[in-house]
Amino acid sequence: MQRAFLERSLTLATAESCSGGLIGYSLTEVAGSSDYYLGGVISYSNDAKIQQLGVPARTIEQHGAVSAQTAVAMAEGARRRFSADYGISVTGIAGPGGATETKPVGLVYVAVADAAGDEVRRYQRHGDRHDNRLESARVCLELLLERIEAR
Repeated sequence: MQRAFLERSLTLATAESCSGGLIGYSLTEVAGSSDYYLGGVISYSNDAKIQQLGVPARTIEQHGAVSAQTAVAMAEGARRRFSADYGISVTGIAGPGGATETKPVGLVYVAVADAAGDEVRRYQRHGDRHDNRLESARVCLELLLERIEAR
């Protein structure tokens, strides 16, 4: 990951909900990550998504905090807030509570935003809370790397 950013002189910002900071933690475990990782927001509550990332309240009201639309707005908000080349986000239901009929435990949306636009993916995992959080961080970073390598 680090090489992809440094070779291209790119910067990154994160917006995390269900992963609770695991993406930022993973990135900063690597020495030299401050050369490209500008920072992140752990927006666990809806108010934090709105106030810290600029997610429109209407988006959350219409689609929910766990939705493709909210994931995209979070990624865009992180990118904008930190003036980064890339913004990534994850929002989901880690469990064991919080699920509904249409949004089960393990449902995750990850998004990446850059100058070319946005990309979002939906995943459904079936692990426990710990595994769901780890997987949500992993798939978010995978999407980011795929996006960078496609450019």
